[in-house]
Amino acid sequence: MSTQYTLVAPCFFGTESTLHFEVKRLGAQNIQVTDGRVRFEGDAALVAAANINLRTAERVLLLLASYKAATFDELFDGCYRIPWEELLPADAAFPVKGSSLSSQLSSVPACQSVLKKAIVKRMLAGHKTGALPETGETYKVRFALRKNEVEIYLDTSGDGLHKRGYRRNATLAPIKETLAAAIADLGRVRRDSLVQDPFCGSGTLIIEAAQKALNLAPGLRRHFAAEHFAFLPPEIWGQQREAAREAVRRDAAFEGAGYDIDPAAVALAAANAKLAGVGDRCRFAVADVKDFAPQPAAVVLTNPPYGERLGDAAEAASLARTLGQVWQRSPGQGLYAITADADFEQHFGKKAVRRRKIYNGMIPCQLYMYYEQPKR
Repeated sequence: MSTQYTLVAPCFFGTESTLHFEVKRLGAQNIQVTDGRVRFEGDAALVAAANINLRTAERVLLLLASYKAATFDELFDGCYRIPWEELLPADAAFPVKGSSLSSQLSSVPACQSVLKKAIVKRMLAGHKTGALPETGETYKVRFALRKNEVEIYLDTSGDGLHKRGYRRNATLAPIKETLAAAIADLGRVRRDSLVQDPFCGSGTLIIEAAQKALNLAPGLRRHFAAEHFAFLPPEIWGQQREAAREAVRRDAAFEGAGYDIDPAAVALAAANAKLAGVGDRCRFAVADVKDFAPQPAAVVLTNPPYGERLGDAAEAASLARTLGQVWQRSPGQGLYAITADADFEQHFGKKAVRRRKIYNGMIPCQLYMYYEQPKR
């Protein structure tokens, strides 16, 4: 029987249901959803499949141990019990990073030091060696202390999964790819959708919607830390990439259109779409929001300029007001706007059918959803 692993995928607060659906679709077992993360189980192939296919996860962590640690001795002992010599080669580099919240062991640097010592002691004994040069491949160790309970992980992703490999440059304060993918899901983007964005910036919302519609796996253009993990079969990565390529729906009728007042942003969006493999499905043009005319069948996904993207709150309110007037004049199928502007509905001129609280990093935002409710 193949080895089963417990994996943890962190995500933006408010997007857990979307990630849960993604994980379930990959065939994961024993799925548990908590605030800001989804925990699940599967074999080695799932480690590769999750990294390559998950759109809304920030990274994929391999859970090695979970135990109570109210003292440094407990922290050390629990970490020492992990069979590190079976996971890490003798020359592995193993930086330790983590966090502590509402725990007696509140000093993160002190916890890092204790865990590092435990791993070193176990590795020296397990590999029967007197030195660990740390000149080989990197195995990033992560820990999370919550209310005196610690979880120890290996980071299988390396760079965060929002780094798809298509966004070389970006406009000021762009929306993260993983969050954009969640909005595309909540906006019910389908294979035949027409998606428009009047504030497209570097094109992330349109590009993520296109990749979702075409079922184009977000991780096909990058590599992952676990590709060099000696305890995982090396062939899983090629197999899962091939499976992802075969699942692409090139026959999808999706169209995307993005507009921005900044010509540099429009040029950047077009270049990013091409790099993302959806350049033939997306078009971008220079246009002012006041001239925006949503198509009747269009789903509008947008992140109106606000806060750090636009220093003047009065100007942000004016843009939201203009967007509301445009929508009233020619409403599409649905509009999904994410913003930190708490008065967006007032400026837009209409209450949202639904709202969802989503944290964009540490910034509390709302996704305002406007669409025709089905007649009862």
